[in-house]
Amino acid sequence: MEIKLLLLCLFPLASFFLQCNCHCAASKKKGTAASGIRGMFVFGSSLVDNGNNNFLQNKAKVNYLPYGIDFPYGPSGRYTNGKNVIDLLGEQLQLPGLIPPFADPSTKASKIVHGVNFASGGSGILDDTGSFLGHVYSLTEQINKFEEVTLPELEAELGCNSTHLLSKYLFVVGVGGNDYTFNYFRPSLNGSTILDQGFASNLTNSLSQHLKKLYSLGGRKFVLMSLYPIGCIPMVKSFKPKQKYCLRELNRGVRQFNTQLKSTADAIKEQMPGSNLVIVNQYKIIMDIIKDPSSKGFKDAKRACCDLIPLSEGGNGVSCRKGGNVCGDRNAYVYFDGLHPTEAVNVHIANKAFSSYLKNEVYPINVSQLAKL
Repeated sequence: MEIKLLLLCLFPLASFFLQCNCHCAASKKKGTAASGIRGMFVFGSSLVDNGNNNFLQNKAKVNYLPYGIDFPYGPSGRYTNGKNVIDLLGEQLQLPGLIPPFADPSTKASKIVHGVNFASGGSGILDDTGSFLGHVYSLTEQINKFEEVTLPELEAELGCNSTHLLSKYLFVVGVGGNDYTFNYFRPSLNGSTILDQGFASNLTNSLSQHLKKLYSLGGRKFVLMSLYPIGCIPMVKSFKPKQKYCLRELNRGVRQFNTQLKSTADAIKEQMPGSNLVIVNQYKIIMDIIKDPSSKGFKDAKRACCDLIPLSEGGNGVSCRKGGNVCGDRNAYVYFDGLHPTEAVNVHIANKAFSSYLKNEVYPINVSQLAKL
């Protein structure tokens, strides 16, 4: 008799957990793209920012023409003429729409089911990077917002513990360039720069801790974007107008970081059981274009497509002049402004990231293979 009473008491509790697990399993299946990926959570700086800075008080906004001149919805806060790498990877993964920026007040409820973009132009791995611009989301703040705001909302929306779902999402991290241009190289752009390998180690060690944090929250599939050759961007050349070629010193620093990024990814994988990390070698992909533009369909790998505000007029060597002139054939230019690539280059990077089998372009596997794991 006591056993029967015990079973009667436990049955409703067991039923609840069975219903919860079934609901969670259904949630995992529903809304998952043919690629096997449900969505993306994006962290980083301007190269992957989908418009967060539009809603923040800072000097790093690009919500005006000619930015977005080729984007379906016009100026959106993307730092290019059209789509960025995140938009294009989303298309490759067959996701149902664009990943919304976290700071947009409408990024709630069903809009977060396929991911959220936390990236903020001007930010870096170090917390104080870009602080002179005003309020930009540092990488620490981005991850905190993911943990404290988005995850609880995702659980409420899908009706189950988010840790059961996050294995179906990609965690894309594209950050680090600003730590060099703002914190390391900027004070001495007009003089000589002495590289410190410890700086790269400091950055990659810090990034490693951020990746482990995302792993502890349930992240399992990571896409890490390497730094691209910042010694070749129009902004840097504007500080050294007599420089005909890329600044080797700057690119040497970036290569140090990228080498340590690869070593870091290999090392922390052992500390994060069940995880997989892919590195997209943007340095090689873009440098291959710079070395031989015509072979990749480009004509100009040195100048910005848009009209930059010169340093003599208080410009920063990066931003397009509001309403300023823009090149006619954007697909022929590598850079849209003084720092950021055109959509045509972003298409090239996204295609390589998704389908290249060359380990010196995407390591150790490509994004398509990662999605199917």
